[in-house]
Amino acid sequence: MTKDTALNAGTGGETHQVTDDEHPVLTTNHGIPISDNQNQLKAGASGPVLLEDEIFREKINHFDHERIPERIVHARGSAAHGYFECTDSLADITCADLFQKKGQRTEVFARFSTVAGGAGSVDTPRDVRGFAVKFYTREGNWDLVGNNIPVFFIQDAIKFPDLIHSVKMEADRGFPQAASAHDTFWDFISLMPEATHMALWAMSDRTLPRTLANMEGFGIHTFRFISAEGKSTFVKFHWKPKAGLASTIWDETVKIAGADPDFHRRDLFERIGRGDYPEWELGLQLFDEDFASSQPYDVLDATKIIPEEVLPVRIVGKMVLDRYPDNFFAETEQVAFVPSHVVPGIGFSNDPLLQGRLFSYTDTQLSRLGSVNFHQLPINAAKGREGCPFLNQQRDGHMQMQVPKGRANYEPNSLAKAGEPGGAREDPENGYKTFPADEDGQKLRIRPESFADHYSQARLFFRSMDPAEQAHIASAFVFELSKVSIEHIRIAMMANLRNVDEDLAQRVADGLGMKLPKASATAAPVLDMDPSPALRIIRGPLEKATLEGRTVGILFADGSDAGELDTVTKAVKAAGGHPLTIAPKVGAVKLSDGSTVKADAQLAGQPSVTVDACAVVLSKEGCAMLLKEAAAVQWVMDAFGHLKAIGASAAAQPLLDKAGVEADEGVTDLDGFVEAAKRRYWDREPKVRTLA
Repeated sequence: MTKDTALNAGTGGETHQVTDDEHPVLTTNHGIPISDNQNQLKAGASGPVLLEDEIFREKINHFDHERIPERIVHARGSAAHGYFECTDSLADITCADLFQKKGQRTEVFARFSTVAGGAGSVDTPRDVRGFAVKFYTREGNWDLVGNNIPVFFIQDAIKFPDLIHSVKMEADRGFPQAASAHDTFWDFISLMPEATHMALWAMSDRTLPRTLANMEGFGIHTFRFISAEGKSTFVKFHWKPKAGLASTIWDETVKIAGADPDFHRRDLFERIGRGDYPEWELGLQLFDEDFASSQPYDVLDATKIIPEEVLPVRIVGKMVLDRYPDNFFAETEQVAFVPSHVVPGIGFSNDPLLQGRLFSYTDTQLSRLGSVNFHQLPINAAKGREGCPFLNQQRDGHMQMQVPKGRANYEPNSLAKAGEPGGAREDPENGYKTFPADEDGQKLRIRPESFADHYSQARLFFRSMDPAEQAHIASAFVFELSKVSIEHIRIAMMANLRNVDEDLAQRVADGLGMKLPKASATAAPVLDMDPSPALRIIRGPLEKATLEGRTVGILFADGSDAGELDTVTKAVKAAGGHPLTIAPKVGAVKLSDGSTVKADAQLAGQPSVTVDACAVVLSKEGCAMLLKEAAAVQWVMDAFGHLKAIGASAAAQPLLDKAGVEADEGVTDLDGFVEAAKRRYWDREPKVRTLA
């Protein structure tokens, strides 16, 4: 409650008293308190109105729509409820309520998604993954909307429609769905050198996550933290998975798509159901103007990262997802994430990609959900202090779900003097305040010269990778460009890759059977930056040797040794893994001691691509039977080809031999299996496939 004061909308900006009566605090529809309801946000007192003014845009959009489709991007998504817990107070850096007190918990709803495919596409294409989190703070909702990759294809939001049009199904033929391996995408990328860094990430294992719980998340852009004293600190957001970073192999990914199109969604549902709650640490890169200006790149360029070796990530909290939605449509499908929804203490930078997103997301939700009242849907509604989600004078509009009382649908008003409800008022002291950054310059359609270096960080990324990851990147380029039917597009792309790394470009050319073209011209010198091992998945800091949260497939059949089966199952559980027993038939399987057990899954319906490690527990007779079963041979062959640990009983050896399994440290007896099952065996890869 605050005194009813308001800024005079006339010339001076001075305050005047409307009434002495107490009023609740005026907020946006998303529960964020408003400090000034009289003036638009401008670049200086006489400057232009700024597009990022969410308070004005929400208000005017609602008014414009007062007399409700599948998402265009990120249509295929899965989500879960949970909480964020602050583990390190940031009270000296930001006044954002959720970061003030160690141990304070805030409700969250997180959605993970692919970008290019429609809602009916598969979970596992080579694609960027969306990573969006809605924090239901006591001061309104904060939407941290990012991806599992810290950079993006373009520098300015005006190019986003072109990017998405190029990667979507080609306009004349309606295919391919959820795939970038076609002419129009690579035509666009080859003509946009700024996209080269992101193209390296897109061709890396980052776009083939093993599960949603094995992804990093990033806010991508540079944001601001604003302290109670008004001091600004730049911030970049990182989500670090407790389960560790893990990816699939391309052949494995293709087979997963056929075996289980809902693989990621099913895994999220089942993890939560069995109590293996996905968890991430929230980390921050915090820096000031001096640090930003000292770097050989522009921190406001969304195609650039700040290497963690240059600026370490500070862990300040954790997110735990512990409840699956009760209704997919009402929650996962109707949730609306909008980057401009921030709370006091969080602000924006002048990143031109971010600035465009601040408008685009609200506009998209108005079209998709069909109403300016989309904030009233339960999944989108702010919680607020004392259960009060939002208070303002906005009325009517399609799908109005509340019944506002009183005739005061404007502000300021003096109806309280007549004993009538006067409504909420702005709170100049505690309401949302934009950081008063100095802005000056001509109005131009131009980019800073500091945005001109398009290749140095692409080179940094490639040269930071493990050799196995480099081979995967080169092979991905070969595969994708082999699907491009127009030769000059392949040539142009290889010309750009020469500016990244000569060896990479040559490997791609060799894989395509083409001559390497001359390197394309560059707009700025290409720098050799220090490698960043933190960017690796394979043998990187977040690749974990663990079974926690992971699924182990245990293949058995009639006659399997009951003791061996029981020992392996218990050992997997003891290591934190999820044992999944698989047999030719799911009904009663008769074991060596005469007992019968039911299998969790049938062999033909649970190929080894759906599990993280494989145990084969067979008797001599059972092995002889499965030698004639193609699904069993393929089950073991794929496990070996996908570099997974294989533990086998002595009697199962003939099946391994027929599947072409060669001895290495990842192929063990049952006694050594559980320890071996905690990782993949990347050194095996040259034995099982030819890479670029």
